[in-house]
Amino acid sequence: MKRCCDSSPQRHPRGFILVSALFIVITWTGSTLGAASYEGPYPYRAAATVGMVADIVKAVAGKSGEVSQIIGSGLDPHVYTPTRGDVAVLFKSHIIFYAGLLLEGQMADVLVKVAKRQPVYAVTELLQNDYLIHDAASNHSDPHVWMDVKGWMKAVEVVAKALAEFDPAHAALYRQNAESYLERLNELDDYARRSIASIPEGQRILITAHDAFTYMGRAYDIEVVGIQGISTESEAGLKDINRIVDMLVSKQISAVFVESSVSEKNVKALIEGAASRGHQVQIGGELFSDAMGRPGTYEGTYIGMIDHNITTITRALGGDAPEGGMQGKLSPAH
Repeated sequence: MKRCCDSSPQRHPRGFILVSALFIVITWTGSTLGAASYEGPYPYRAAATVGMVADIVKAVAGKSGEVSQIIGSGLDPHVYTPTRGDVAVLFKSHIIFYAGLLLEGQMADVLVKVAKRQPVYAVTELLQNDYLIHDAASNHSDPHVWMDVKGWMKAVEVVAKALAEFDPAHAALYRQNAESYLERLNELDDYARRSIASIPEGQRILITAHDAFTYMGRAYDIEVVGIQGISTESEAGLKDINRIVDMLVSKQISAVFVESSVSEKNVKALIEGAASRGHQVQIGGELFSDAMGRPGTYEGTYIGMIDHNITTITRALGGDAPEGGMQGKLSPAH
């Protein structure tokens, strides 16, 4: 089970080598790490790279585990380089989870080293190739799976099984916690489907800073256009800006969206370009793409993150969604 499901990117040869090494290390050490059950004090120490992964681990582990999140709110995991403190947290953790699919490309070498000593899991490992969206520009799979709630539910299965193997004494609790969390995710998926469907079909076009919403587009039937590619390491050129400005003007799109972990400069360039051609476009809101909201807030949970995104998109594009979101918990500022 402990394996990496990242595909081979031609534009990131160093990342490919490191991720391939991670696959080998985890596969080779899997029988040793998987055989030993946790016998230490509780709560054990678990680490997760990004907030979306950490949220699953917290929900499934409950009070049995104490979860440390490496990449904080508002930070871009595509370009994040772990600090010395991050590395120390990883080595002190008893079990580690990461998203995979090269989302945390700069952390691959650290994960290779840690995997020689502790169990390390990619939460996307159950996703099959026919589900994953292949990005031709980078020649690897789009990592933003959490934007499709049904797809992200597979990650919950990975965490539940991993924790049950790691700490079999509490396996029944982990299964129960996972089932409870999955029920809430089913409700979220239903809300997303209903809300996006309420947007007038001609206005069902989502334009954002980078290509983080393609799984959402496929799952909930909304056209998605990102100025940058699936990684924020890619650069948007003048040709990309002009192409999207043409779309804004020709289709009379009234709103575009910024992202909490990505610079607004390209989105503002779209607005200025459309204005120069006599078409007014507004910022429909700030979306959470590669990072969740502030810790301690509803938007700082996975459910709150997706609720915020769906509600913001729906209302800005003329659909029907309550201002407070699915559960009435969204912050008034959002």
